[in-house]
Amino acid sequence: MTFGVLIPALNPDEKLIQLVHGLLASPAPIATILVVDDGSDAAHQPVFTQLAHLHASRLALVHHDHNRGKGAALKTGLRTYLAQDQPVDAIATLNADGQHTVAALEACLNRAQAHPNDLVIGARQFTGNVPWRSRFGNVLTDNLVRLLTHQRISDTQTDLRVIPWAYVAALSRFPGERFEFEFDMLLEAKAHGVAVNEQPIPTIYLDGNASSHFRVVRDSLAIYSRFIKFALSGLTSFLIDIGLFSLLTLLLGNGTSLRTIMVATVLARACSSIANYLINRHLVFADAGEQTLAKYVGLLVVQTLASGYLTHALTVGLNLFLTNGNLVPTLAKLIGDFGLFLVSYYVQKTWIFREREHV
Repeated sequence: MTFGVLIPALNPDEKLIQLVHGLLASPAPIATILVVDDGSDAAHQPVFTQLAHLHASRLALVHHDHNRGKGAALKTGLRTYLAQDQPVDAIATLNADGQHTVAALEACLNRAQAHPNDLVIGARQFTGNVPWRSRFGNVLTDNLVRLLTHQRISDTQTDLRVIPWAYVAALSRFPGERFEFEFDMLLEAKAHGVAVNEQPIPTIYLDGNASSHFRVVRDSLAIYSRFIKFALSGLTSFLIDIGLFSLLTLLLGNGTSLRTIMVATVLARACSSIANYLINRHLVFADAGEQTLAKYVGLLVVQTLASGYLTHALTVGLNLFLTNGNLVPTLAKLIGDFGLFLVSYYVQKTWIFREREHV
């Protein structure tokens, strides 16, 4: 296998020059090194000038005219490689600030050689004096990835990754211009048939990780934005659904019967689903997917029937312990629909609103 190395850089210093020298001297099968200047200011342009003066045939530079974000810089690099008609078998990404050693990269490349179809990540060992924002961010994303993908990834914020060529084209079309792009890379790997493979690497923080451009609040919200928006969309449609369901069971009478519960469920879900589809289609998943309405209707039918039967079953069970019969169906629906909400997110993300595949 041969590898390309992609380095996004914003206002780098001498550490980037040292890193490039180390990569050029490495015995690893590194075919090309691509540095993407993400709109660095004038004071840091001499670093790129020095790189250009190396006149290394394996080294290339690309410049953004203004800062567009780390995700945008990575996608620029991936598209640059794609335009070269697969010059390498995989692309390794790493930081420009010296946090990743050439030895750590070589260890990841060796693992990629043994697992050429996997997304290999350099997993840092979080021991000792780890800056709080690095530990905080990783704990959050680690648990969210585990919840949404059922994968245990010990370092979700590592920048040292080896991307198999089969995943590159899909990544180049991912939404997100900043740190959320790297999060989605892990989140969507399973849906694209790519396994995540970890290679332990040393943890290096320079000056308390002062060189990091990660903005704790703003970038954390961007990383989790899709799930947050889906949750808010679900909450909105849920309020419509549960409100209409409660009203209809009271108006129809005999609220514990299967017939009443099914009629109320279907009518309430039909109204709430219109709002839910429009919000998810345009705001949560950014118009991704194909034939989304037909797929959504299919999910809606299955989910509505499941909600009705599950609510009825829970109502019968709860009536054995609770005396207020009018509130029991609503409580049962609350319990059942929460589980269906998590299932619905997974189905919509991986099937209905999945990113279109382009040939």
